[in-house]
Amino acid sequence: MPVTRRKTNRRITVRRSAIHGKGVFATTFIPKGTRIIEYKGKRISEDAADEKYGDDEGTHTFLFLLDNQIVIDANDNGNSARWINHSCDANCDANEENGRMFIDAIRDIQPGEELTYDYNLIVDERYTPALKRLYACGCGARKCRSTILGRKR
Repeated sequence: MPVTRRKTNRRITVRRSAIHGKGVFATTFIPKGTRIIEYKGKRISEDAADEKYGDDEGTHTFLFLLDNQIVIDANDNGNSARWINHSCDANCDANEENGRMFIDAIRDIQPGEELTYDYNLIVDERYTPALKRLYACGCGARKCRSTILGRKR
């Protein structure tokens, strides 16, 4: 039986994070504009995600909603991208292309630096102080907005 090897991304590694739980860190210099990793997982409908996780999903999930209302559920067949934490002063951005989500460097990233992107999470509820605390940010950026919630448009 042939041995199959998983593709590895030698530019990044997953380890404990000062921001939250696990994080993804650069192992080499990553120049601005580099496509680092695709956010992978099982693709399900938004309705299926609501049915599966409902209100019990809490504030820590591995779900990414695409423009076509398909959800990438990284709880199922997810990769290292699911461990990328939020920061108000992010060094990466999440970019959707052809129904796929990619994480790209928006500035040079040094070896050992944690990869982050701004989650800009939007919820339907009114943004009360209690809700902002529920979605608290621990990034430690100089201009931290204290929440992973984004501005409603």
